[in-house]
Amino acid sequence: MLNEMMHRPVVMKELVEYMRSAQLPFEGAVGEIQRYANERGIPVIPHETAKFIDLFTATLQPKYILEIGTAIGFSASLMARHLQEDGHLTTIDRYDLMYNRAKENFKKAGIDDRITLLEGDAADILPTLAGEFDLIFMDSAKAKYIEFYPYCMKLLKEGGVLIIDDVFQGGTVLDDEADIPKRVRKIHRKLNELLETVLNDSTHQSCLVPLGDGLLMVRKSNLN
Repeated sequence: MLNEMMHRPVVMKELVEYMRSAQLPFEGAVGEIQRYANERGIPVIPHETAKFIDLFTATLQPKYILEIGTAIGFSASLMARHLQEDGHLTTIDRYDLMYNRAKENFKKAGIDDRITLLEGDAADILPTLAGEFDLIFMDSAKAKYIEFYPYCMKLLKEGGVLIIDDVFQGGTVLDDEADIPKRVRKIHRKLNELLETVLNDSTHQSCLVPLGDGLLMVRKSNLN
């Protein structure tokens, strides 16, 4: 499984290479998972995005994290390092292969007691969740982001942050739909709907971060 968008960053190539080479690699279990994924083309967040999320999560010091899209557990393992002492991370994935690999990685890292891994479609699972999360990281089916967004905002605590990955579709999100290959037009349309919905909502704070294939960040703030 190739991570196509990892090789289509939205900033100039030289800066991407610098961000990926100049920032120190991760050590321990997190570093091992990242190397395993990169060597096999498994889609995990690129290094520059990972470094940002690592710093942001360390600063936020969340007690409860929700992740939508586990893959092999790289980003979950990264964020779990910065949970409060009695904190917990819940992550969702629908693919057996990813689910089982992530489960093994969490056990090897010694964090399986701090992570609940839910197997299934997020569309079915999100409506069943309760409680409030300090941080939600969404990195799953991009055409479903707009569908999952209301559930995420409901589950966020006041002042909590939602991070949505891969919102620029390799920079093509601004292209005319007629120029988009038919196989990805739905993704293109749904991402534009998401961006329009979030960026025009004055009740919460939001911003775009041009790392990897683009991050959309929303802070639940009820400004009105």
